[in-house]
Amino acid sequence: MKEMFNLEARSALVHKKHDCNKIEYVFILGGPGCGKGTQCKHMVRDFGYTHISTGDLLRNEVKSGTKMGKEIDEIMRSGGLVPNNITITLLENAMRQSGCKHFLIDGYPRSLEQAHAFEEKIGHPGVVLYLHCSTSTMEKRLLERGKTSKRADDNAEVIKLRFETFQKESKPVVDFYKGTKKLKEVSAEKDPETVYKHVKQALLETVEKPADTASHPPAK
Repeated sequence: MKEMFNLEARSALVHKKHDCNKIEYVFILGGPGCGKGTQCKHMVRDFGYTHISTGDLLRNEVKSGTKMGKEIDEIMRSGGLVPNNITITLLENAMRQSGCKHFLIDGYPRSLEQAHAFEEKIGHPGVVLYLHCSTSTMEKRLLERGKTSKRADDNAEVIKLRFETFQKESKPVVDFYKGTKKLKEVSAEKDPETVYKHVKQALLETVEKPADTASHPPAK
């Protein structure tokens, strides 16, 4: 299935070299514009994770101009969720190519179906970080970003649809992981550096008290 995609995985990965002694997955959840990508950059710097952005993987596929990319583009422009068989295949390929075992999975899972599929096919997250942010703050950030990002989904109409999709599909994922006690919730209302102080503390607590991360690497 790897051959199905014109995958530019490297541009969606950030890998700080370190000794990968165990497999570890950290899910980074939050609504559009909550600052997931910014916080991941800080975590890569301080903890040496490999950052995989599902949004970047999908946008790279769109840029490739393939039939699959065109399908993804239409879905993203409508504010919807890309089918999980596409997203999880891109994720598996990216993780395999990274040569790492410590991953920040940014923007995934976005539905309970995706969460269950990841745990079944790849492994269980050690921690799930939820960046909580008000809709008004996220909308302001996205509209500001849209002035320079040239992203098709950074406009007022699509932003509204993305918020609706998050509440319908992704919020249940947050509630599901609350029940497993793996969830770490951090307010993302303030500036990135202030938010990161709390993000870093949450991860340090996890390191001090490792969670059950029984996992298996993507099949080769």
